Amino acid sequence: MSHRRSAAREHRSSLPARLERRNALFQQWQALLTNRTKRARSGEMIIQGVRPITQAIAHGVEIRALLSDGRDQASRWARELLEDPPGPVVELAPELMAELGEREGGAPELLALAAVPSDTLDRLTPTDASVVVVFDRPSGPGNIGSLARSADAFGAEALLITGHSADAWDPAAIRASTGSLFALPVLRIPSHREVLEWIGARRALGEQWTVLGLDETGGHELSLEDLAGPTLVVIGNETVGMSAGWREACDVIAEIPIGGSASSLNAAVAGSVALYEIQRQRRPTRRG
Repeated sequence: MSHRRSAAREHRSSLPARLERRNALFQQWQALLTNRTKRARSGEMIIQGVRPITQAIAHGVEIRALLSDGRDQASRWARELLEDPPGPVVELAPELMAELGEREGGAPELLALAAVPSDTLDRLTPTDASVVVVFDRPSGPGNIGSLARSADAFGAEALLITGHSADAWDPAAIRASTGSLFALPVLRIPSHREVLEWIGARRALGEQWTVLGLDETGGHELSLEDLAGPTLVVIGNETVGMSAGWREACDVIAEIPIGGSASSLNAAVAGSVALYEIQRQRRPTRRG
C-alpha cells in the first residue's frame, strides 16, 4: 500500500463527527482553498458547489469527507447524499462551512474534501478520432476551468496543463468548469517533452496524430485545415502564447480570423472555437 493511501486512511479514521470551532484540522482544510503547496502535499482539494460535487462523485473522484452544515431542512440533493454518503460525514458549525464555502450569503449545505486525481498519461485511452487539448502555462485558474468545460462539451479525450501554470485544482478553476474538470482526465505535465513522447508512442502504433497549435498570426486559417484524424490542440499562455518547444513541435499553426477592435481572443475562447471546428468537421453531413 502506498504511503499516500495509508495516510489517507489514517486521516479518514481520525475525522471527527462534528467540528464546532477552528482547530488544526479546520486550518488544514482552509489552506486547501488558497495554498497550492498544501494541496500538492496532501493530495487533497475542497470542492464547492452542487454541480461540481455531483460531477466529482459521478466520475469516481475519491471523496475523503463530505462536510455538512447540519441544517434541519436540507435540500433533496443534500438529503440523498447524506443518506448514502460517498465518504465519512463531518458536520461543521455554519460559520465554518461559510468560510470553507467562500460565501458571504451563508453556509453551503455540503462541501467535499476530495483526493486530487493522478497526473499519469496512462489514464488516457485514445482512439483514432481522439482530441486531446493542451493548455501551455496558463496563468489564470478561471481560464483552465473554462477550457475544461469546453473540452468536456465538445468531446475531448483529455486536458493537459503543461509547464509552470496556475493550478487546475484551485477552487476558482473548479467553479469555472462547473464540474467538468472531473468529467475528463485533467493532467498536469511538467513540459511539452513528456506529451511529445506520448504522441511519439501513439504514432509508433500507427495513429496519425496532428499537433495543431493556435496563434493569432499562424498563417493558416483553422477552418481550412483537415482535422478529421486524432488531434492534439495546443493553446498557449494568455499573454505570450505557446512556448518555443510547443511551437517547434506543431505540424501546423492555425489562426482564427477575427474582426472588430479586439486584438485577440481569450485563450479559453480560442480553444473552444477550435474544439467546435473539429466537431463540425467530423459531424455527418446533413442532407435536405
